[in-house]
Amino acid sequence: MNSKILVLIMTSTLLIPFASTAVAQEPSLGNWELGINYLEDDESKPFVVNTNGQVSLTFWIHNEGLFSIKIGLEYEGPWEADFSGEEEKTIEADKNVTFTLVFSNIDVFEIPAKSKESFKITASLLERNSMPVILPEEQEVTGDLEIPEIFELKVEITEPAGPMNSGTDSLLKITITNEGNSQDRAREVEVTDDCPLMTTDEGLEGLTSRNIQPGDSTSADLKITASESHPTRNCRIEVTVASNGADGTKLSTDYVKVTVESAPSPNEVNENNGDDDDIQDPTEVISSNLPAPGLSIIFSALIGALLIGNSRRI
Repeated sequence: MNSKILVLIMTSTLLIPFASTAVAQEPSLGNWELGINYLEDDESKPFVVNTNGQVSLTFWIHNEGLFSIKIGLEYEGPWEADFSGEEEKTIEADKNVTFTLVFSNIDVFEIPAKSKESFKITASLLERNSMPVILPEEQEVTGDLEIPEIFELKVEITEPAGPMNSGTDSLLKITITNEGNSQDRAREVEVTDDCPLMTTDEGLEGLTSRNIQPGDSTSADLKITASESHPTRNCRIEVTVASNGADGTKLSTDYVKVTVESAPSPNEVNENNGDDDDIQDPTEVISSNLPAPGLSIIFSALIGALLIGNSRRI
């Protein structure tokens, strides 16, 4: 009897290492994992939202178990963003499934640039091998979203009040508005026109030294001069502004039409003056201050005339 017990003990001692090895190698029935495909595999790197207010990322669930599992998914995002992604998914045994999550309708122009907020993905085990789970299992992962820097300058030219004459000056108001979400300024301001006899001053250079906060504007006057020999013509004046924040690669342009009316030529002036010759001058009446002759003198003259006539008849 004692010998049988001794044999069992020795046999058990020999089998224990093999049994522990077999258990260690057997896959777990409920082993699954949730993860995010971080940028450059760095959890600290945020996902940057694009200028359309969207950002897309991928995450995965790996089912290492012996049976299929059904997972429920929930999402939480910042800035009241909308999101789209799968809500439930069945994953077969020993499979890895990748998912896409999209956050949208983020107002990137109203949120300060470089702002960061976290998002969260929660995965809950609903079924295992098509059977509802008794003990709930849940995993969650988090990451960061970041608002990009948006540099958006807009230039506007105030319409001229009316035409200008050749040989005169006129002022045009130039306004630059920062429609981005970051401080910006004009790196360069360029003025062009299609009238060779028109010149513009350098009054807009001051705009390049003014920082403009998001939503604010700055203005300056552009003086244009039409030479005295400038003909009547519609001139196109164009102003282009380059954003300093965008390293000068982002431009904004506006233009106006300015009508120049030429001065009348000397011949036209003479022709207009010649028309006055057709108007008759008023007749001048010359009066004398001498006294009028008396009646006696008049009668004497008449009698003398009669006597001279009678003498010639004799």
